[in-house]
Amino acid sequence: MFRLTIVVVTLAFSTLCIASPGSQASAAEPAFAGSEACRSCHEREFEEWTNSHHQLAMQAASEETVLGDFNDASVDYFGSTSFMFRKGERYLMRTGNAAGEMQEFEISYTFGVEPLQQYLTDFPDGRKQVLPFAWDTRPEDEGGQRWFHLYPETEIRHDDDLHWTGRNFNWNYMCAECHSTNLRQNYDLESDTFRTTYAEVSVGCEACHGPGSRHVAQARSEFDADFGLPVGLDDRRDAFWIMNARTGIAERSAPAGELQQPESCGRCHARRSVLIENYDYGKPLLDTHRPALLDEGLYHADGRILDEVYVYGSFVQSKMYAAGVTCTDCHNPHTAELRAGPNPNETCAQCHATEKFAAATHAPGADCVSCHMAEKTYMGVDGRRDHSFRLPGTSSDPSHYGAAIQEARASGADPAAALNTEFPPIARATLITMLKAPFDAKEIAVLDHATNDANALVRMAAMQAIHSAPPTQRPLIGTGLLADPVRAVRVQAALAFAGIRHQLPPDAARSFASAASEYRQSLVTAASRPESLTMLSDFEFRLGDNARSIESVRHALRLDPGNATARHAHGLALIREKDYDEALVELQRAYSLGPDNPRFAYVYAVALNSMGQQDEALRIAELARDRFPSDDDLRNLWQSLQR
Repeated sequence: MFRLTIVVVTLAFSTLCIASPGSQASAAEPAFAGSEACRSCHEREFEEWTNSHHQLAMQAASEETVLGDFNDASVDYFGSTSFMFRKGERYLMRTGNAAGEMQEFEISYTFGVEPLQQYLTDFPDGRKQVLPFAWDTRPEDEGGQRWFHLYPETEIRHDDDLHWTGRNFNWNYMCAECHSTNLRQNYDLESDTFRTTYAEVSVGCEACHGPGSRHVAQARSEFDADFGLPVGLDDRRDAFWIMNARTGIAERSAPAGELQQPESCGRCHARRSVLIENYDYGKPLLDTHRPALLDEGLYHADGRILDEVYVYGSFVQSKMYAAGVTCTDCHNPHTAELRAGPNPNETCAQCHATEKFAAATHAPGADCVSCHMAEKTYMGVDGRRDHSFRLPGTSSDPSHYGAAIQEARASGADPAAALNTEFPPIARATLITMLKAPFDAKEIAVLDHATNDANALVRMAAMQAIHSAPPTQRPLIGTGLLADPVRAVRVQAALAFAGIRHQLPPDAARSFASAASEYRQSLVTAASRPESLTMLSDFEFRLGDNARSIESVRHALRLDPGNATARHAHGLALIREKDYDEALVELQRAYSLGPDNPRFAYVYAVALNSMGQQDEALRIAELARDRFPSDDDLRNLWQSLQR
């Protein structure tokens, strides 16, 4: 289902088309054969997948697929009435357009089936947009069988960033990778249009297993020299779970090693950004995506889900993940249902002895997930469970990593906590990014240790922290990560060292060019997003190419003239070009468009003072100081302007 998630995704589009298998790859490369090609040999798995949430993730609108009431239905939203109706075999919704005027939009595709269904409509520029009203598919006695707006408590006007006609409700960028198979966005920046293609409209077999032409060819020729698929998802590896009679908890008969399923499932079941256009099957998640850490606003300090973060980030916190539990130990991968049946207790009982955990001392008759997998509702009706499988009370446990993250949010991370190997890597990575620069000797030691950590999330976090360090500290740590085996680490290192690349040791300098190219590519894959182009502008500036920096930020402003960050970046670029008058205009626009950003106020006040407008500079600095009393830079600027 549609979600407002990631920051950096994939490429481009214009008219949706189904690509034939042969068009997806050269003859020497495996191609996408389509799910139907799997049916004859994998009949049981195919039947399980049929009518699953994956198979029904996206469907052409028809009598069979549309679940909502389009029989002249209507719904009121902040004084405006939208209508859902049919014209022959066509399904339409009459609702407010980008200009705030009522317009008819034809439904082209359905999105999801349970507990809600959303609807897509085609725009002339190749975009598919998610319409603002969803159908609650739950039974009527559960509150369902109704239309509802995804923001029922807040009026989303036509000029709001969250209006359904805008970039945040764009299927091509926001949704398509995880609702279709072998997606290619094909975005063209010059025309701001898409020509998106896919091999299969919904989530087919090859979305998880990878292009299957070699596998199919081997099966048809009865030649089985190798597996023929680019990724193996057998995390069990002939191991099995043995119940420990003393603890009542099952243990693996052999160490798990690297688990592939969470890495593959995390592609879509994670809050993450995309690093490359073409997904690389079988690689670690961080080689193609950048998962979010336990950041404020996304997670509670103790790691419980807060915003819509899906499963990966919570699951990798869990003791179950650390013990080698993988996705299909609990879930049937083809139906996505629980393996042991609809009662979650039965699933838990596979590894947790009922004679111990259903005893009188352990909440008799209780539902396991109610205590250990707290549920949060997203998109109005969609209840999702936290997969960190935490013990009740951990949020108040001073030894839990949540206490360290809570303290770090208030005053910066404790270096010792960031090194605590009892904490899961995602928690350590989060704490590392919360170290406050400039770093003292203890913090430098932590970062140096983190750059050699076995976990890529921790190494990536070290580079994120180094990026905020003064230029004199940056060359001292982690330059070898420019050649890290994992892409997310390399691109973060490229960003960290961009401004000081001339100070790098020779080996690191050679690696920098390649890592910088990968970082640039990660931003270009999201070129339909103004914020990505603004980040590219900043990167080009750090590399000393002001012309390319200006070009990128002007593209961002063409896509979104009201983007405060882009206006600010453009103003700084113009200062470097010595176009001071126009720079001041842009910095003023950024300050007006982004009143909640203290940096915009600070830079604008400095620019005013530099242009001889001391009184206005003092006025802006005083207003900003009062609004952001804890900002040291603004307070110091205000004091200096008074002299």
